[in-house]
Amino acid sequence: MQNTGALRGKTLFITGASRGIGKAIALKAAKDGANVVIAAKTSDPHPKLPGTIYTAAEEIEKAGGKALPCIVDVRDEKQVKAAVKAAVEKFGGIDIVINNASAISLTPTMETEMKRYDLMHNINTRGTFLVSKECLPYLLKSKHAHILNISPPLSMKPIWFGNHVAYTMAKYGMSMCVLGMAEEFKDQNISVNALWPQTAIQTAAIDMLNGPEGAQYSRKPDIMADAAYAILSQVPPKAPNGQFFIDEKVLLKSGITDLKQYAVNPANADKLQLDFFLEDVDEYPNEIPKSKM
Repeated sequence: MQNTGALRGKTLFITGASRGIGKAIALKAAKDGANVVIAAKTSDPHPKLPGTIYTAAEEIEKAGGKALPCIVDVRDEKQVKAAVKAAVEKFGGIDIVINNASAISLTPTMETEMKRYDLMHNINTRGTFLVSKECLPYLLKSKHAHILNISPPLSMKPIWFGNHVAYTMAKYGMSMCVLGMAEEFKDQNISVNALWPQTAIQTAAIDMLNGPEGAQYSRKPDIMADAAYAILSQVPPKAPNGQFFIDEKVLLKSGITDLKQYAVNPANADKLQLDFFLEDVDEYPNEIPKSKM
């Protein structure tokens, strides 16, 4: 996905942007000359996780963007409000919100401690709602307003609830924010959508769940960054709204057919692990019309 300059000068507020998918989206936008608010918790090096908000900021500025690292736990209303205020003071407003921060625990009911349940719901559902709510006054003033949640298409099939109902509810909460806010603000030129990977993506979460070998059957976060860029490049009111996009479908419709480039191990490009919540990817036809690119 070639950069077109569509996001030059736009301000993105990205949660969980110190690593993984969030940082990949930040770096893609930075190549356009965008302003990026890195709203994440890691200020000091973590013994098991790569990167901090400050190392991410350095990479963003080297890529051509402007960065504002903010220590933000999306569960903390004061920290979120302070980061939004700092973003507006530095960059003059907010144009795009990426709700990427998330917590996962694939545990059945009896094995899910309430501390872990609360963590997932407070980060995934409540955090997404809170960040969106605090940014909305500035999105309403923008001519390029987007909210993009990294969350799955909604499905009421029991298979996605039976094994890890606590996680599913928390992640679906992010997707319900898409449904509700897309409808609520549809006449105010704010585009609200979700983006989800068709295959596993190499992140700290995949390493935690599947071990180092899991990455061999995953794609790099770059595929999510390119798909996000395709969506975010479009200007409301012509931009899609209330849609649940799948990364591979977005790119194929945008004319990118060489998906092997995104595989961590190209030799396994035809053996990639399907991501959660996608029992049949053909059921999700939402795509970016090529004519709008």
